[in-house]
Amino acid sequence: MMKIKNNDLKKLEKMGIKTNQINATRVIIETADGKRIVIEECQVAKMSAQGNSFYTIMGGNEREEEVKPETVVQIQPSINEEDVKFLMEQTGKGETEVRDALNKNGGDIAKALAYLTGETS
Repeated sequence: MMKIKNNDLKKLEKMGIKTNQINATRVIIETADGKRIVIEECQVAKMSAQGNSFYTIMGGNEREEEVKPETVVQIQPSINEEDVKFLMEQTGKGETEVRDALNKNGGDIAKALAYLTGETS
């Protein structure tokens, strides 16, 4: 594995670039298109200049992986049956629409009423 020489680091510092070696064992880059690039057994240096930081990765073994989408579990609030009946009577809306409004508003009856009557978005 190629090492960054101390003389090279000193030259960068003279140019106003601060450098730090990072004792990394692995670098993982996740891209917007669902890929993961994993680089192992590499050397990493962090460089800072004019308030900006950048990283240099040298050497290493590289592989590409697919990123599995995370499963998102949304917990629905518990819906009081009396609230459903009350909102149906007050708004003239059907049960499904009332339950949906309560779910979207965290079970809050006042917010659900405002939502159903168009007083909020």
